[in-house]
Amino acid sequence: MKRILALTLFALALPGITAFAQQEGATPTQALVAFDSKSPVSPTAKDVTLKVDNRQANLLNLTQVPANGAQVALLIDDGLRTSIGGELNNLRSFITTLPQGTEVFVGFMQNGRVAPANNVPGFTADRAAAAQTLRLPMGLPGASASPYFCLSDFVKNWPSNAENQSGARSQQPTHKARIVLMITNGVDPYNGSTSITNQDSPYVASAITDAQRAGVPVYSIYYSDAGFRRGRGSFSGQSYLLQVAQETGGETYYEGTGSPVSLAPFLKQFQNALAETYVATFPVDGNKKMVSLKLSTKLPKTKINAPSEVRPGTVVLQ
Repeated sequence: MKRILALTLFALALPGITAFAQQEGATPTQALVAFDSKSPVSPTAKDVTLKVDNRQANLLNLTQVPANGAQVALLIDDGLRTSIGGELNNLRSFITTLPQGTEVFVGFMQNGRVAPANNVPGFTADRAAAAQTLRLPMGLPGASASPYFCLSDFVKNWPSNAENQSGARSQQPTHKARIVLMITNGVDPYNGSTSITNQDSPYVASAITDAQRAGVPVYSIYYSDAGFRRGRGSFSGQSYLLQVAQETGGETYYEGTGSPVSLAPFLKQFQNALAETYVATFPVDGNKKMVSLKLSTKLPKTKINAPSEVRPGTVVLQ
């Protein structure tokens, strides 16, 4: 009798046990990570130590992003000083020399959103055509409203994939690695003063979270806005850009009190980072909204840029 009762109780509890096991099950998750090394490296999963929520975790796979598996969004602040016109040729050269197969989007940050250049709404693998869409920014102080409003809106409403012009659609990844490069002064005018004691913007924090949830690393190059001079504005903007880069797995390339003399060396650094970007795949607790992430390596003179948090189940390349 006791045995029958025990079996009955076990049967009644089984659905709950199964549901609990499913909830506790690990969810495969991906993140884009970039290897910053003084010399060429070919890292493998065994070269990387991974911690999820400060606990050692298994790195299931590490795969380099192929050229035809990347989408690069070049977002230009429409409030930049028009002196950036002297950099248009460098920007065009940058676009046309991206690896063949890479899809590119050129947009201008204005009024809290990103407007496609010349109304070309999606990504394209035609780099020459994309380069021709570049224009001078409007040069109106604060034209973007806030670059972080624009960034949030863009990553949450990522433009559709470009149509494959080569016809070999079956060879294209169905979900491509998404990467943003912003050119902006980085100032958040909606956070009030640019004082060094006021560098905790909720709008910057929201943009970081939105980029993390979308699996998008954000890179940036500082350039002066028409409405700000050197000083606290420069400090504040660069401080925010650094924060966004570090939290999303990107980089910010310029530190100074004025606009860079040339964008060319920073655009080259971005291209190098793009070439060293990998997809890391690992299991996480699927019950959580976000988990913290930390990657390190013992490869000589090498560091890993990775997002500080990821959403369970994120797919960045498929």
